[in-house]
Amino acid sequence: MKKILISRQLTQAVMERARAQYDVTLRESDSPMSEAEMRSSLVLYDGMIPTLGDLFSAKIFAEFGRPKCRILANFGVGINHIDVRAARDHGITVTNTPGAVTDATADIALTLLLMSARRAGEGERLARSGAWPGWAPTQMLGTHVTGKTIGIVGMGRIGQAIARRCHFGFGMEVLFFNRSPKELDFPARQLGSLQELAGAVDFLIAATPGGPETTGLINATTFAAMKPSAHFINISRGDVVDEPALIEALSSGALAGAGLDVYAEEPHIPQALRALTSVTLLPHLGTATEEVRSAMGMMTLDNLDAFFAGQTPPNAL
Repeated sequence: MKKILISRQLTQAVMERARAQYDVTLRESDSPMSEAEMRSSLVLYDGMIPTLGDLFSAKIFAEFGRPKCRILANFGVGINHIDVRAARDHGITVTNTPGAVTDATADIALTLLLMSARRAGEGERLARSGAWPGWAPTQMLGTHVTGKTIGIVGMGRIGQAIARRCHFGFGMEVLFFNRSPKELDFPARQLGSLQELAGAVDFLIAATPGGPETTGLINATTFAAMKPSAHFINISRGDVVDEPALIEALSSGALAGAGLDVYAEEPHIPQALRALTSVTLLPHLGTATEEVRSAMGMMTLDNLDAFFAGQTPPNAL
């Protein structure tokens, strides 16, 4: 029976299946793996299920020729915490879990969009405070969503799911920026640059993959191009955004609001960001439903099963 390490507690259904098929070791902590843990695990296990925060950098692999561990079946679609090229160079296959996360992540994007536009976070805090003076015609006025223009950065699976919700659900005009041309089966217009997109929309949503190519993609130049009445939403990866530039844009009134589910140095959220009333902050809830997290876990096991059966895993990178 193959020995595998699962780096965080997964749902009951996933753990039961894993233990029925493998000799499983489960870490007791939900914190990211340390460098020492990652190195020792490469020696001790045939495969691993790492996840966000487990930083398998080139440095971690450098001490090994061909470690015992031959597959990192990542729990999550984003793999910017794993140096895939370095893993391959050391004979390690990397897989992820695309598809399973699409709808849940798109739903969180719309949650943040509506919360930011309608100042729902502020309103909830006011209602809980006991200081709400009662309804008034001009109290906590937000902005309408229906019929407005949405801009999406990255038109992959998640970007398209967001766009469909915005177009069909709220009658929004959909504009987008994508690194390659994209033909879609619903009304949407691709613009030639990120800055052109930023200046044309009422809401800008980052839905691009993480990694070196997109680090700091949304920055001061982007925010300067946006309307002062516009809102920014991020459900991609925290480091896609220059956080100090976002804080400055919100603090100065250059942006009306923002909604964030991810952060550059999770779980740390800058105090300056937490202090702003114009930003809605969620603790990385993008895929946080039992159904989705179980589906993700099952995909990791499908990838492990195929690999150990001598087949190409369905989600090999």
